[in-house]
Amino acid sequence: LFLFVVMMLDLDIGQMKKGALKYAPFGLIIGLVLLAELVIAVTGGAYQPELAQSTALPMQPLYEMSNIRALGGVLYTRYILFFQLAGLILFVAMVGAIVLTLRHKEGLKRQSIAAQVARNPSTAIEIRKVESGRGI
Repeated sequence: LFLFVVMMLDLDIGQMKKGALKYAPFGLIIGLVLLAELVIAVTGGAYQPELAQSTALPMQPLYEMSNIRALGGVLYTRYILFFQLAGLILFVAMVGAIVLTLRHKEGLKRQSIAAQVARNPSTAIEIRKVESGRGI
């Protein structure tokens, strides 16, 4: 729903690109922080397995769980890598769809909604007196 609203806003991409360069350092810092967090999460950082085992609750047997809980347990333990990869593929597909939708080609005829809204009704219609049998 959020994506639909963003696509319907009819944003001027050219104007957005002009002001985007001033936010590049901030975006770079945020990107580096997220990359550092990802590296720490993947490599383990200061992870202590003994501490995690002592605080983790034991998992109840699958036959005592409901189907949904068992499915969630399997998805988030054994198949977490595949689950995350599926999410990443869906995210890339969503971004690709947005990029293809917002791409502007030269020579394409497009409506200018601002020009349509701002037009003057008195000059929009021209009344001509046409003689019978002559045409315009």
